[in-house]
Amino acid sequence: MTKLTKKVYEAELSRLQAELVTLQLWAKDTGSRVVVVFEGRDAAGKGGVITRITQYLSPRVVRIAALPAPTEREKSQWYFQRYVEHLPAAGEIVLFDRSWYNRAGVERVMGFCTPAQHHLFLRQCPAFEDMLIEDGILVRKYWFSVSDTEQQRRFESRLRDPLRQWKLSPMDLESITRWEDYSRAKDEMFEHTDTERSPWFVVESDDKRSARLNMIAHLLSTIPYRPVQGAPIDLPERPEPEGYQRPPRDQLRYVPDHVALLLGSQDGQDVR
Repeated sequence: MTKLTKKVYEAELSRLQAELVTLQLWAKDTGSRVVVVFEGRDAAGKGGVITRITQYLSPRVVRIAALPAPTEREKSQWYFQRYVEHLPAAGEIVLFDRSWYNRAGVERVMGFCTPAQHHLFLRQCPAFEDMLIEDGILVRKYWFSVSDTEQQRRFESRLRDPLRQWKLSPMDLESITRWEDYSRAKDEMFEHTDTERSPWFVVESDDKRSARLNMIAHLLSTIPYRPVQGAPIDLPERPEPEGYQRPPRDQLRYVPDHVALLLGSQDGQDVR
């Protein structure tokens, strides 16, 4: 299979990111509320897509919700309760990096919930999402699929990379030995929650670049956003100085010039 060249990938990603900026401005202007759910296999590339989506967007408009394990108090609440407080207000977009679907995945497979709690979730989840949609929230759900061989390769790559070893959690390692259990859990989850009003969209992600472009392009195609004409921006004229005197430099604390050390280590190279 022919892969995208880096040049084509970066050009299309840049175009899509510009469209995401337009989407952000539209959401803010119209007061629209958007929820995007990211689920899928461990190491399937969800984080990489989220990074590209948010790269040029305002964190005041586009928020990432990546919740930690629930506290004892949260465990005693209605299951969906702790997710509700992270839903968007008018003019906001929330990206759920994992979501309420934890109950249908890791909690079900690892035994962190009872069978009764799992069945209750599958029954309540479509109704919960229907309420969000009926209230005007745009809900989009993406499942990132990766093959077992590619997942293994990515895990091994993380193991060798000290900058990414933190991504190998105990749950990630369990996903290797419980591959079929997670497959069964996902199939059951889809059976109950892949509805006409709130469908799942599967992203094939063995090729990360293709997955990122495919997912972002699809997201944009499902939202009726439009360019927003903002007020023209003119830089004001800089006024003439009125006698301000900057304090002496030796009275301020500056960070050490780390770059000077790097320049000094360059044997005779002229860096300007």
